[in-house]
Amino acid sequence: MSGLSCAYHLKSPFHLLERSDEPGGLSRSIKHEGFIFDHTGHLLHLRNPYTLKLIPELLGDNLASHERRAWIYSHGAYTRYPFQANTYGLPQSVIKACLTGLIQAQLDKTAAPAGIESFGSWVLRTFGTGFAKYFFFPYNQKLWTVSPETLTAEWAAPFVPNPSIPEIFEGAFSDQTKKFGYNATFYYPKTGGIQSLAFAFAEGLSNIHVNTRVQTIDLRKREVTTESGYRYHFERLVTTLPLVRFLQMADGLPEEIQQAIPKLHWSSVYNLNIGIERPHISDKHWIYFPEMKYRFYRVGFPMNFAPSMTPRGCSSMYIEIGQRPGETIDDKQALKDCLKGLYDCGLLTKKDKIRTMKVLQIPTAYVTYDQNRTALTKMILDYLESEKIYSIGRFGAWKYSYMEEAILEGKSTAEKIDGQ
Repeated sequence: MSGLSCAYHLKSPFHLLERSDEPGGLSRSIKHEGFIFDHTGHLLHLRNPYTLKLIPELLGDNLASHERRAWIYSHGAYTRYPFQANTYGLPQSVIKACLTGLIQAQLDKTAAPAGIESFGSWVLRTFGTGFAKYFFFPYNQKLWTVSPETLTAEWAAPFVPNPSIPEIFEGAFSDQTKKFGYNATFYYPKTGGIQSLAFAFAEGLSNIHVNTRVQTIDLRKREVTTESGYRYHFERLVTTLPLVRFLQMADGLPEEIQQAIPKLHWSSVYNLNIGIERPHISDKHWIYFPEMKYRFYRVGFPMNFAPSMTPRGCSSMYIEIGQRPGETIDDKQALKDCLKGLYDCGLLTKKDKIRTMKVLQIPTAYVTYDQNRTALTKMILDYLESEKIYSIGRFGAWKYSYMEEAILEGKSTAEKIDGQ
């Protein structure tokens, strides 16, 4: 999406190379036996005045606004998102552990350690041991596939709501409905899945070359060579490839950049999509599963983003499992484990008929925020920009971000290039 946005906003001439047969990257939608599946949930959280104007202009009537319905399932109960503001309904022992841990953390008022703080340390200082035990530690272990102490807290501020102490207590003793977080509302296309937006960006663009896989990038000759042997000479290059993949393909990198490549880490996502012959299996948009007994960490319901995502009388789910790069997951075992968890929590019954399933692998899904990431990424991106190479987007810039940010980054990169 960041590459499409850059091309859309560019005034300078360009060629856009896309290895798939359609534009969109991970913001693509798969039509499968009457169902439409995205590469997990891709929702438009719009806050910037520019995107709030641009996206409706691009999609026209094919856009709907939603009030987020996100929940957490643990200890046999559903609680509202975020966990730290909504423990009402959980066992009294869990609520007590969370609140006493919070009070103790506030009484201790431990200062942040020198240097880059770990996510684990930040959680304990901010929310205490109870919230860490019952949500933050197990959930993030499942999502990122590394321990909370390996993760830094650098990514947390935009994505982890930090309610006030009174709000946390109110959410422990009552079913408060106050919305927290950047994604309290979102937009989604009425038809076609999230790829409708990619098509809208691409519609007026010339020089999009699909089915064009880049093989090598020669930084000395400033040439990109495709698998077919065609060579493109470039003055400026914008890449939205995962940063590690780009660096592995690039010839002519300085030694210090080459040595940094093995120090950049990430996790993958195994995305199991299923279609069920029963309508309205849930009224929620997505549910978080922090408990380790569930193999998946999140389940979403595309039919609640748009009814057009499923055939009439059916429902659909996307089920996300964190995966380490290179780890092999057996499809049959994954389906078995997921169904067991879905039966256990009551989302499915043994009478439900699974009409279809589709696995969508996401090899690079979450950039690991460890102690190396920030300094190394800055060094690499600064070097590339000095060579008039712009590595942008969630994976190009090697960061945790959302779709609006990708669109705006594409726009600002285009303006930078045109200004040069």
